Amino acid sequence: MDRTGTTGRTPEGDARGMGAEEPARRAQPVRRADPADPTHHATDLTYPTDLTYPTDLTDLAELRSQEFGYLDAGGHTYLDHTGAGLAPASLVRGSAARITGGVFGNPHSESPASRASGLLLARARRAVLRHFHADPAEYAVIFTSNATGALRLVGEAYPFSRRSRLVMPLDNHNSVNGLREYARSRGARTTYVPVDGPGLRVDEQRLRAALPERGRERGRGVGRRPARPGERRQGLLAYPAQSNFTGVQHPLAWIATAQERGYDVLLDAAAFVPANSLDLSRYHPDFTVVSWYKVFGHPTGVGSLIARRDALARLRRPWFSGGTIYAVSAQAQWHVLADDEAAFEDGTVNFLSIPDVTAGLEWIDAVGMERVHTHVTTLTAQLLAGLTALRHSDGSPLVRVYGPRDLVARGGTVALNLLDADGRVVDERVVTRDSAARGISLRTGCFCNPGAGEAAFALPLRLLRSAARRRLASLEEYLELLRLPSAGAVRVSLGLSSQPGDIDTFLRFVRETYRDRVPGATGLEARTGC
Repeated sequence: MDRTGTTGRTPEGDARGMGAEEPARRAQPVRRADPADPTHHATDLTYPTDLTYPTDLTDLAELRSQEFGYLDAGGHTYLDHTGAGLAPASLVRGSAARITGGVFGNPHSESPASRASGLLLARARRAVLRHFHADPAEYAVIFTSNATGALRLVGEAYPFSRRSRLVMPLDNHNSVNGLREYARSRGARTTYVPVDGPGLRVDEQRLRAALPERGRERGRGVGRRPARPGERRQGLLAYPAQSNFTGVQHPLAWIATAQERGYDVLLDAAAFVPANSLDLSRYHPDFTVVSWYKVFGHPTGVGSLIARRDALARLRRPWFSGGTIYAVSAQAQWHVLADDEAAFEDGTVNFLSIPDVTAGLEWIDAVGMERVHTHVTTLTAQLLAGLTALRHSDGSPLVRVYGPRDLVARGGTVALNLLDADGRVVDERVVTRDSAARGISLRTGCFCNPGAGEAAFALPLRLLRSAARRRLASLEEYLELLRLPSAGAVRVSLGLSSQPGDIDTFLRFVRETYRDRVPGATGLEARTGC
């Protein structure tokens, strides 16, 4: 028997019974588009030069000096915040002090060391719920290794069937795309909703068409109605609150739209929450996934699935493991899963690192998420304006941006390609090589988001299907077949530790390296993947 005499994580206590504290001070936003507004996806392709975001960056410049001084000390320009946030020095020091200042053991026991770990785990769950304004009676927090691990938990246990469907926008991370394999194995249909237009957004009407009501509650409008006990759901809508490719912020109003039509909703919030508030008392996705290193850099290897308890009860795990069961028999071959979050936390959780999530949330709340949002939006405005101004001497553009060129419902992630003096796309490997030589960290490739890339490069379905039927020897042959000049794009993404000087450095690098030039591509290593 596992956890004899207990019914879950006794050392942690009951997180549902704890009161939520008020969040730390929050600055007022200067201007913020509401992601719930279904009309927000209109894109203004002319950059509004008179748009300003007045904000005081001096205090955040001081924060950079105190917490991220290693950037300037090493002469490094970091522009890959969508890939990973940077670790504040104080969080790393605090983590080391905590671990070396106490004794913490496996929480699946009643020893003093185990109880110490259990209490910190319970505190971390409460901190996550508090940060997202989530009612502990409605939501549970499951700790995972990352957002991908949280998605796998949902995918493997979701009750897909031949009568249900998985609906996804084309703009999704591969870890969300991978859910279709679970759906396919159980006979469910997968439907992709295309993104289109210069802003690479989803058309609201096409999304609704992909979520048929099948006669359910027609004419009642959009509104959240929780599933009744035992009610069969139509399927699952899975989408990102913010694209990791273009920075597009998809409407949170889709959550209620899909639920009203009988669908569960999985919200990939990994790229959204580092610079935006997510209020789960206003929006009620059934499943929300995050990776904490993207929010505050430290610790890595810890994510969360924040799930509504009624939705969690509908999942059916395909196996059990140590830590997930209340009781088990080997000879009689029966088991009873734990009746709380533990049923989804395989083995021993990362009990030394999960308490760092509490510290990280306290740290980011002290800074103020609205302050972070305004800061990142201000810098995004500077970046977009600078990219628009980059031209060759003949007036031709030096940069091609994919996605919104305005600031309406978009985050601090900007995808682009550089264009040489002949108007051709500069090989992304050249940009990787040249930027690294200048101490600039950015991302190149397809960013694990093939759908957004296919839309950005206008790849027709017939050509993609043709490529799937061919057995080609290398990625280069695939690129030639698809008539692509490059294996993706260049991604510049901003975050809390960014400062205006970082953008100036990048723009100066592009201007000095590629203006009026056709850079050579000799000596580049062969591509091994995207």
